[in-house]
Amino acid sequence: MLILLSGLGLMFSLIIAVGAQNVYVLHQGLRREHVLPVVLICAASDAALVLAGTAGLGYLVKTLPWLIVVARWAGAISLVVYGVLAARRAWRAGGEALLAEPATAVASDARVTSAASPENGSGGTTTLARTAPLAPVILATLAFTWLNPNVYLDTVLLIGSIAATHGDGRWLFAAGAIIASVTWFFALGFGARHLGRWLRTPRAWRILDTVIAALLVVMGVSLVLPVFLG
Repeated sequence: MLILLSGLGLMFSLIIAVGAQNVYVLHQGLRREHVLPVVLICAASDAALVLAGTAGLGYLVKTLPWLIVVARWAGAISLVVYGVLAARRAWRAGGEALLAEPATAVASDARVTSAASPENGSGGTTTLARTAPLAPVILATLAFTWLNPNVYLDTVLLIGSIAATHGDGRWLFAAGAIIASVTWFFALGFGARHLGRWLRTPRAWRILDTVIAALLVVMGVSLVLPVFLG
């Protein structure tokens, strides 16, 4: 049990941080768009990496450091691109707001898209729009997960190496880490909807997208800074 709790605690300490993947899961949870596929992909990816690290893949990454370099540049480019897209969403005409009530009278995961409304002082009408297609959301989730070099350093190298110190109990340690990952992503994705009361206006979503854009660009640049700073 102590080994299981050790893996649980370590994974929580690594995963509960402001990162690109967490920001994306939170954003999808707030929009109520394909939340289950997103959290399943993130949790399953973490589980696969933890198991790979526990099985010894960390040694391969250590012996082939260029793999981290490739992941670093690919991740940086992806983060900046998605940051630019978030900035475009923030400044385009209109904006989006969460549906104030559960979407029972409309299609599942519907959103309110409003060019302007009497409540925000601009006049205009409010319309309903479908969510984004599933395929781009899946691709974005995979990119945020697998093109982030930190995920390899944390799950494959760190957790894998610490799990190895537990000998025959290493798989119990890995199980604790996987439980922590599943718990976190489901809580983040499905718990985000409770923040909807503060995000019912297009202006609130513009502010959120602006913050997301800034975070993604900063994180993207920070990934490649060590290459130039040595």
